[in-house]
Amino acid sequence: MNISILVFGSDEFVAQLPDQILDATAFRLAVITDFQEAISQLEIEPPDVIFVQASLDGSIELCGWLKNQPQLSWLYCILFEDRSYQLAAKSEQDLCWEWEMTATALRQGADAYIWQLTHEIIDKNNVSVAAHHQVILAQLSVGLRKAQKYRELMRTNDLLSAIALADSLTEISNRRAMEWDLPRQVKKARTQATPLSLIILDIDYFKKVNDTYGHLVGDRLLQLLAYRLRHNLRAKDTPFRYGGEEFVVVLSNTNSEEAMIVAERLNRIVAEQPFAIDQELTIPITISLGVATLQANDDDKGYSLLHRADQCLLNAKNLGRNQVVSGEYSDFSYLKAVSS
Repeated sequence: MNISILVFGSDEFVAQLPDQILDATAFRLAVITDFQEAISQLEIEPPDVIFVQASLDGSIELCGWLKNQPQLSWLYCILFEDRSYQLAAKSEQDLCWEWEMTATALRQGADAYIWQLTHEIIDKNNVSVAAHHQVILAQLSVGLRKAQKYRELMRTNDLLSAIALADSLTEISNRRAMEWDLPRQVKKARTQATPLSLIILDIDYFKKVNDTYGHLVGDRLLQLLAYRLRHNLRAKDTPFRYGGEEFVVVLSNTNSEEAMIVAERLNRIVAEQPFAIDQELTIPITISLGVATLQANDDDKGYSLLHRADQCLLNAKNLGRNQVVSGEYSDFSYLKAVSS
């Protein structure tokens, strides 16, 4: 994949870049001259490095904005000084002034500050264009190293996050993952005005399984149940191991009636086929399920939604287990299940 460079500059500025950078087989350049368009591009698809032409309106503001964005502050920003009054002053000032200009550019958000060459500077000082291009390429290499290290760090963080949010036994998402995902699902449902439902289920008489066959068999049963749940849910449904023998399924864009259909199907597919622990042992089990649907007065974290589903699960157990109890008879009201 080509290395991506966002150039906030004119076509004339781009034409002065080293030929190696203009090689389309090695680098993918996006050239933008509008400040807002540049910000949008940075937010949507961050490049590996950004070149900024100082004489372009908004150039210094773009450098500063970039460094104030936590998700983009890693991006290496090279500011090319081509403002005519600065170039004119450079020929009349001493080295201390030049250092001061560099320090100012770095404080304003640039990671590197390169003086552009003009024909006047080349003719007057006998400056080598090739040497100048080597400086640009060297700074580009610094930026690419930084981008590579950042992306490697992100991949490592993603891996660690996946490990931290996965249940080691069943290999589905764990309770911590649910507590992170549920508020996002609630916000999405309310923003898009779509329904959201939730199922809590657990294995009936699971303690008896552990007491009769041992915890290793109990663990294997949990693995098999998680597998069966995962492969009998819709693509938009997300299962979590909530703890022990208890599981939660978040049903996005699903109203209460649809959630009951999903829950009853899960209840049926668990009860109808016993679980083969090994070649010699097969255990029939059933599950109890509680269903709840998001309401207008539910909290943003999803605690009240989860609590209602949990109360329905308790009611399902009190009513004899191996059944589904819903907390709603419509999307906007709550019906308490009555224990007999």
